[in-house]
Order: sequence, then C-alpha cells, then structure tokens
Amino acid sequence: MKGSGIGPDEFLRPEPPRFDLMVGIGGIGSGVLLALDGDATLGRNESRSARLVDARDFGKLQIVSHYVADLLGSRRGAFRVVPVGFVGDDAAGRSLVHEMRAVGMDTRHLRVRANTRTMWSVCFQYPDGSGGNLTTTDAACAHLDASTIDSVRGLLGQARSRAMAVALPEVPLDARRHLLDLATETGAMRVLAVTSTEIPVALSTGLFRRTDLVALNEDEASTLADDVFDLDDPAPTLQRCARILLAEQREMQVVITLGARGAYALAHGRWAHQPAPAIDVASTAGAGDALLAGVLVATVAGAPLLPSGDHQGSSTGPKQNPPIDSALAFGVLLASHTVTSLHTIHPDAGLNDLIERASESGVTFAGAIAQAMSPKGVAQ
Repeated sequence: MKGSGIGPDEFLRPEPPRFDLMVGIGGIGSGVLLALDGDATLGRNESRSARLVDARDFGKLQIVSHYVADLLGSRRGAFRVVPVGFVGDDAAGRSLVHEMRAVGMDTRHLRVRANTRTMWSVCFQYPDGSGGNLTTTDAACAHLDASTIDSVRGLLGQARSRAMAVALPEVPLDARRHLLDLATETGAMRVLAVTSTEIPVALSTGLFRRTDLVALNEDEASTLADDVFDLDDPAPTLQRCARILLAEQREMQVVITLGARGAYALAHGRWAHQPAPAIDVASTAGAGDALLAGVLVATVAGAPLLPSGDHQGSSTGPKQNPPIDSALAFGVLLASHTVTSLHTIHPDAGLNDLIERASESGVTFAGAIAQAMSPKGVAQ
C-alpha cells in the first residue's frame, strides 16, 4: 500500500502536542471482493456465479492505523503508531507487516504465530452495492491475549495522557478489555469499537465503562438501543443510545456512522450531525473505519469532536455544507473520499487529496483543522 508522502502532505499538531502515540489492537488480514451476478439474496444451498474484482480488503486495525500513520507523518517520526497483534506464519502476514511498516508504523509488537494463518475474508457485493463478507474466525489475530498486550505497558506508562489506546473488533473482547484496563491505569485516551453481536456482553461486563470514545455503525446503534434506527426521525434512537452509554461513563463521547447520511456524534451530553457529500461510490467497505481514523487524526490536531457555533446541525435538520472545523466533520470527509475506491484502504487518501475532495464538495476548513493544514495554503 503506497503512502501519500511526508512533509507538506500531513497535519501539523499543536505545540506542545496533546497526543504523540497511538497503540492499537484489532483485525490484521486481507481478502478478496466478489461481485455477484443477480440481486437475489444468496440461498442456503445455492451456487452463484461472480466476478473477482480488483480490490483489496484489510483488517480493521490496518485501516484505522494506516490513515492515522499516513496523515500524521509517522514515517518521519512525527507521530508514533504501534499496532499490537498476531499475523500468521504465511506470505500474506509477512506482506501485511511490510506494508504497515512502509507507512511508518512501529511493527515491533506484531508477532508471527506459528501454525496459524493470517485472517482472510471474502466480501461479496450485489449489483445494487449491498453485500456482506465471510471472515475466518480461527485466524492469527483471534489469538491475541493479555500477555502480548502487556508488551506495550511500558509505552503507555511513559506516554500516559499523551497516548491513545484503540481497541477494535476482529480480536477477542477480553483482549480489548485488557488494553482498555492498561489505558485506564496510565491515563491514556480509550477508544472502543464493538460489533452488534458483542454489544450484550460489552454491556454486561462493563466494557463501556472503560471507554472515552466509542464508534458504532447504524446496526450497532440499533442493537444498543434495542430500536430500529429511523433515519427520518433519529432522535429517539440517539437519545436511548446516549442514556445507555452515559450511564456507563458520563463523560463518554460517541460517533455513529450512517453511510450516505453522514454521521452523528455525542459530546458533553449533546448530539450533532455532519452530512456526507454526494459522491459516486465505488465501495462502502471500510468507510466506518476510515471515519474513525479521521476523527482520531483531527483530535490529535486539536479539533473538538463536535462542530462549533452556527455550523452545528441538529438531529432533525442539519445544515448543508458546513465548514470542516471538527473531528466529526473531518472523519466524514475522509470516509466520503475512501468510498471512491474499491479498496478498503484508499491508495490515494493523503491530505492534499482530502483538500481537493473538500473543494469539489463545496466545503471549507475552519478552526483547528484549518490551522493544522495552513502550510498547505488552506484558508483560515
């Protein structure tokens, strides 16, 4: 995976920086995309023809870490990204570690697990753009345990509040809990994502109590709220999500991705909406992970999660084309750009590409985002 270059194509961060380290766990793997013939849903005993699409799929940790490392200048040491986990003893695993290292990640805490294969997935897509995926559950990354995560205890202890600990799916919940416990001990920012099927266990075991920022998609938010997410009237579901999560951790921030409808975010007990620009979509795979990465990048740059002042939309009638002055807005911008690629990591998603995307969508930059990008000629 090629990077976007260093120097002028990366964020500036405030001095002194609030964050200088991200430690992450989550899925590490690859896969293929099949374009199915016919719109009918696959049957249990059906054989279906499909076309192999020239697209690359990646695990959740790779997607989030790639954009953070690339946009924050990890290759020149401006921001340290440390993935922790296992790959298989195979060519795929070695290739993925090489690609992660090439974009500037510190891969010394990635280990090869003998007699195990790297995670592999087969994504399938119907002609209307919907689809799903099948992912191996006995892959190397599924064996991540507390002892492996303990290898970064010293890093977190040294960085303390200047670190982000990011716990993503495709590794066990127990592993995510252990990383969040380490982050709690050291004062690091705690970031969590869970799948819909994991939410009941996450609630019953207090996982959300260990979290400062949780990222959900539409289905996960519906599962959490035990309610259908009505995109035309989202307020009831949003309020129920807030009530449940803030009861777990009253200072928690929340991001909910809604595809073409953009995303909502909760901070200080208040929801805000950021619409997504209208664009031609090649694939939505990985868009939610890219949005979270954009939120983290902008947070490191000093931006608040929510849009400010008159630019903030409401849950019932968001304003169109608000300026990008928040982490939520920048996350939506990055996600909207990544869906123009068939790959789950867009090969051309550097900062200059995002500036161009914003210009095409008729939006401007403001606040901390504009300041972080000022050497690139972005108006203040």
